[in-house]
Amino acid sequence: MNKRIAASLILVLSLLLTACSAKETPEDRLNAYVKVWNKSEFSVMYDDFLATNTKKTYAPKEFVERQKKLAKDLGIENLKVTFTKAKEETEWDKEEPAVFDVQIAMDTIAGPINYDKEMTLNYETREDADNWFVEWDPSFILPKLTSKDKIQISTTKAKRGKIFDRNGNPIAVNGTGYEAGIVPGKFTDTSKKQELATLLNTTVEFIDKQLNQSWVQPDYFVPIAKVAKNNEALLKKLITIPGTTYQETSMREYPYGESLAHLSGYIGKMTAELLEKHEKDGYTETDLIGRQGLERILEERLRGKDGVGIYTKSPDVGSTLQPVVETEAVDGETITLTIDAELQKKIFTSMKGEPGASAAVDPLTGETLALVSSPSFDPAEFMLGVSGERYKKLSENPLKPLFNRFAAAYAPGSSLKPITAAIGMEKGTLDPKKGLTITGKTWQKDSSWGAYRVSRLHTEAPNPIDLNKALIYSDNIYFAQQALAIGREDYTTGLKNFAFGEEIPYLLNIAPSQISNDGTIGSEGQLADTSFGQGQMLANILHLATLYQPILTNGIMYKPTLLLDDKTQQVWKDGLLSAENANVLKQDLRNVVVDGFAQAANIPDIPISGKTGTAELKKSTDASGQENGFFVSYNSKNPTFVLAMMIEDVSDNGGSGYVAEFAAEVYKANSTH
Repeated sequence: MNKRIAASLILVLSLLLTACSAKETPEDRLNAYVKVWNKSEFSVMYDDFLATNTKKTYAPKEFVERQKKLAKDLGIENLKVTFTKAKEETEWDKEEPAVFDVQIAMDTIAGPINYDKEMTLNYETREDADNWFVEWDPSFILPKLTSKDKIQISTTKAKRGKIFDRNGNPIAVNGTGYEAGIVPGKFTDTSKKQELATLLNTTVEFIDKQLNQSWVQPDYFVPIAKVAKNNEALLKKLITIPGTTYQETSMREYPYGESLAHLSGYIGKMTAELLEKHEKDGYTETDLIGRQGLERILEERLRGKDGVGIYTKSPDVGSTLQPVVETEAVDGETITLTIDAELQKKIFTSMKGEPGASAAVDPLTGETLALVSSPSFDPAEFMLGVSGERYKKLSENPLKPLFNRFAAAYAPGSSLKPITAAIGMEKGTLDPKKGLTITGKTWQKDSSWGAYRVSRLHTEAPNPIDLNKALIYSDNIYFAQQALAIGREDYTTGLKNFAFGEEIPYLLNIAPSQISNDGTIGSEGQLADTSFGQGQMLANILHLATLYQPILTNGIMYKPTLLLDDKTQQVWKDGLLSAENANVLKQDLRNVVVDGFAQAANIPDIPISGKTGTAELKKSTDASGQENGFFVSYNSKNPTFVLAMMIEDVSDNGGSGYVAEFAAEVYKANSTH
C-alpha cells in the first residue's frame, strides 16, 4: 500500500512540474533574462538562458570575459534593457521562434548608446529542462558588432582654456616653447653631458637613457627637456654645446611671468597624490592640472572635456573604422579677468624685488586691477618641473619668493587712521576742525594704564592739533584719544561696519582682516593701539585698498571682483561716510602728500592723495621689531584706482616714505601709458 501511494505521489509531482514548465511563456523567459542582463550577470546569462546553437558558436570566454572587459574598458554604466511585450491574446507555438523587440541603453566614456534589436527565443527540449532559450550574437553588446570585429577607443584632447586681462592681454595661454635635445652624430664631446644636464635641470643618467633608446639614429633629434619661450639666456647657452639644439613645441605660456605668477599660478604634471584625488574626474597620469593660483582655482572651467569615440573595425581588407558613438572635445573656457596686466607689471617693477604686497582696485566698481606679491618666481619654470635642489633654494631664500603675500594679512599701521577718523566723524565724537592740545612724545590716560603709554614719532606739529594736522604728522596720540572718545564698543562696531572680522567675498582664498585675535577689544590700551593699526589688528592688502573706497564714493564700499563678467558695483557696505565727511578726508589726504611725510609722492601733474603707515612687529613689549611700510593712495584728480602698497622691513630705507616713492613710480609710469 505504501509503495503504491509513493508511486502515485511521484507521478503527480512529475505532472505538476511538467505543467509548470509548460506554463512558462517566452515572454516570462525573456523577462527573467533581461533582469540578469541589467545586472551584468554574464555567467548566469550564458549558463541558464543561451540557446544550444549559440553556445556552440560562442564559448564562455568569448561571451563572459569579453563583455566584462568591454564593460570596464568602455566605462559602461547605467545599462538598461527593456523589451516590448506581446499582445495578451498571443498563443505561443513551440515549433516556431518567439521574436521580441528589445531596447538597449547604456552610458559609456564616449557618451550614451541607445539602439533597438530583435531578440529570438527558441523552444528546446533538454535533459535538465524544457524551455525557451535565447539566440545571441555580439551585436547585443554594441550595435552591429561581430565576433571578428576589433573595438578601438580614440581620444581627442580638449584645448585648455585661456586667461586674459581686461584689455585682452594674455595671462595664461596655449602657446609654444622649445624642446631642447641632442643630435647624437654631432654630439661628439661627451664631457659636455654634465654641463648640459645642469643647464636642463636633469641628470647625465637621464641623458644617457634618452640617447640609448632603440629608435635613436645619429642624425635624429633626441629630446631631453622642455624650455620656456622666455628663457632666452638658457637657449643661448645650449647652442654653445656642439650637437645640442632645440625645436619649437606646444606649451602653456605665461607672458607676464613673475609679475603675475602668484595670481596666474601654473599647471604641472599629475602627481600620484593628485591622481588619487582626481581620477574619478577623468584625469590620467599623463595629464597636466592646475597646481597653483587661478590655474588651480579655475581648473574645472579651464580644463575642458576630451572628445572620445568608440569604433569597430572589421578584419576585412580595406575596411574602415565604423563609429559606434562619438563625443566631440569641448575646449576649456576663455576667462577674462578684471586685472590690468600692464598696471600689474608696473607695480611689480616699482617694488624692485623688495618683499611686499600691493593691490589696486577701481573705487567706483570694486574691480580688482592688480594683485602683486613680491619677490616672485617664474611660473613657466614650475610648469616644466623644478628639481629638489632648485626648489630648496627658492624655499630657503630669505625673501620668500614662493610666499603669496597678497593672500596674507599684516598690521596696517597708520594707514588705518583715515578709517578711525571716518568712524569718529560719523559717530559725532570727532570734530575735524576741533584741535587737541598734545605735548610730549608719549601719553597715557591716567595711572591705571600702568607702564603702557602711547608714543608718537613727530612732536613738531603746532597745537592745537586738528584732524588735518593729525593725519599730516601721523599723530598716534591724537587718534588714541579719539578712539577713547568713540568707546570700545562703538569703535569695534565701526570696524565691523568696514568688514573687519568678515570673510572677504572673493574668488581667491585670502586672509580676512581682523580687529584682534578674538574679534574684541579688551582694554583701553588695546583700543588705543588698534586706532592706529597696531595691537592685534591685521588687514589684507586688497581689503586695505577697498577701505579707502568710501572716501571717493561718499560712503559705499563695493565687493571686490576678479572676473570681468562678474556684476560690478556690488554693494558690500553702505552708509559708512557722509559726503561732507568724505570731502574732509579727501582734502586731508591730499595735504598728507603735499605737506606731510609722503612727499615722495608729491609729483608734478599728478595730484596724489594718500596716507602712509608704519607698523612695528614687536616680539616683546620692550624689544624693537621689524617695521613694515604702507602707502594707500589715489590720483585725486582722476581716481581710476586706489593703490595699497606694503613693503616689509623699511626701517633702513626711510620708513613709509620709501613706499610712497615706489607708488609714485607707478603713477608716473601709468600716466605715459
